[in-house]
Amino acid sequence: MRYQQSDPDVRLMLRVRDDDAGAFAELVQRYEARLVRLMRTIGPRNDLAEDLAQETFMRVFRARKTYQPGAKFSTWLFTIAGNVARNSARSLGRRHEVNEVDAPRGPATESNAQLLASTALDASGMMPNRIAEGSERAMIVRAAVEGLSERQRMAMMLSRFENMSYVEIAETMDLTTKAVKSLLSRARVNLKESLQNYIENGVLGTPDEDAVSSDYDEGDE
Repeated sequence: MRYQQSDPDVRLMLRVRDDDAGAFAELVQRYEARLVRLMRTIGPRNDLAEDLAQETFMRVFRARKTYQPGAKFSTWLFTIAGNVARNSARSLGRRHEVNEVDAPRGPATESNAQLLASTALDASGMMPNRIAEGSERAMIVRAAVEGLSERQRMAMMLSRFENMSYVEIAETMDLTTKAVKSLLSRARVNLKESLQNYIENGVLGTPDEDAVSSDYDEGDE
């Protein structure tokens, strides 16, 4: 019950448990864009991101009567989202075969692609030297991100986009904090290796190790 008084979203979810439709609508409004963004990265197909986000909310609603506020609401929500993404991947029989390049182009898709590209570069410690604008930049880094394992991608997204602590990520992914640190460290190394050819060709600058250390070498929160 430790988050009940301090987390306003927990209080909203308790109202949802009591069948308050307005509280549920407010939670959807607060988290819909964040869930869609997460599903674009950890889901099996980019074009399913909105559907998977909606499925997550439906699971939240169906589970409302058994909800117990034992953790931060976002931790509980993203745990459900991870399960939804994995179930979808299994039902399709393949994973990550369609990415943002193949999805219909639009302002939202392009915006998410650019945000993901910038985040991946930050996470890997790469400093842009000469890189084409728009879709080329997104395509290069997106390919590197999609080469990460599902767990590495999710840990990176929760850390970079949701600003979750190691402890919160560990709770969400059912891991130890040591395992989370290891996932983030391997994600950083794998991104750097995937982008190495672009460094050598002058498309990306050399890694900024200080930036890498500041991002991933912090202690437990």
